[in-house]
Amino acid sequence: MYAGTRADDLAVKALQGLMERNPEVPLDRIDDVGIAATTQQGDQGLTLGRSVAILAGLPQTVPGFALDRMCAGAMTTASFMGAAIGAGQYDLAVAGGVEHMGRHPIGEGADPNPRFVAEKMVSPDALNMGMTAERLHDRFPELTKERADRFGMLSQQKVQAAYDRGDIQPDLVPVAFQSAQGWGVATEDEGRRPETTMEGLAQLKTPFRPHGRVTAGTASPLTDGATMSLLAGGDTAKELGLKPKMRLVSFAFAGVEPEVMGLGPVPSTEKALKKAGLSITDIGLFELNEAFAVQVLSLLDHFNIADDDPRVNQWGGAIALGHPLAATGVRLMIQLARQFEQRPDVRYGVTAMCVGLGQGGTQIWENPHFNGKKGK
Repeated sequence: MYAGTRADDLAVKALQGLMERNPEVPLDRIDDVGIAATTQQGDQGLTLGRSVAILAGLPQTVPGFALDRMCAGAMTTASFMGAAIGAGQYDLAVAGGVEHMGRHPIGEGADPNPRFVAEKMVSPDALNMGMTAERLHDRFPELTKERADRFGMLSQQKVQAAYDRGDIQPDLVPVAFQSAQGWGVATEDEGRRPETTMEGLAQLKTPFRPHGRVTAGTASPLTDGATMSLLAGGDTAKELGLKPKMRLVSFAFAGVEPEVMGLGPVPSTEKALKKAGLSITDIGLFELNEAFAVQVLSLLDHFNIADDDPRVNQWGGAIALGHPLAATGVRLMIQLARQFEQRPDVRYGVTAMCVGLGQGGTQIWENPHFNGKKGK
């Protein structure tokens, strides 16, 4: 749908939708706008936080910046804005991300330093995310193709069920687009395939290597999209009458071998839990980015969580919705916040994701609707 739409225009629409949903916020009170993109060139360049803020109609007194942490771009802008608020330097901030993967394919224009290969620092194919997923299957034989296929199928089914209940639509911003057929309006995610079956998945090709285990059915599709979030300090939220959807408790980023970048969320989650003084058993909801099914499964196995644990990705994930790289972190936040509203029995939730070149990112959130009563 967005083939003919500029990346910065997607970000503008998301930002305008965010502010329309929060009319209590005086625009000149926003301290900063941080917008992430992985490929910062063309319509994803020109310091997106600043240029998008101007295009969206924010006062010219509001500054902005761009950031790149590949897949965890929006997660990083949200974390750093939260830290600035926690340190008393900001009262209000916007954090988001955008990725137009149709216009800017992964690695477009990249020029990796030859030392990476010459000095054997990183395998030449470590920038091929599909190959890093295949290596997880190699390293952990218990992470079978059948388990990955089933996880992918359930993701499709859970996303469609969430759509059928109307859980996802309230947070979407309609965007007009133009195609050869004329003008249209994008009102839902177009990558969903709820008819997916295990039999169909078993027949898919393994594009990353012959006789591999990663297929299009167990990987996130290439997607265009943008996300935005509004963060505020507690005092500012009370002053403006804002209703908090969740509170940032801790965040952490960690590095692993680039060749198995999918393991990144394991150490980042351990770090975030330690910083928060919590254990994995304290977490009642997980929003884990499904870059690849095997990547999520590796984290679940590490923490002894079942593949079909109801706390994990209740509404499905990126295998069905797509993963527009730098934008995804805020989508995870949005889905967790909506689930918090429905689950006052849950106090803490996690958003986590793997990141290219061997990193992981994790945020721990507290539910303001928590009523102190444990769920079943």
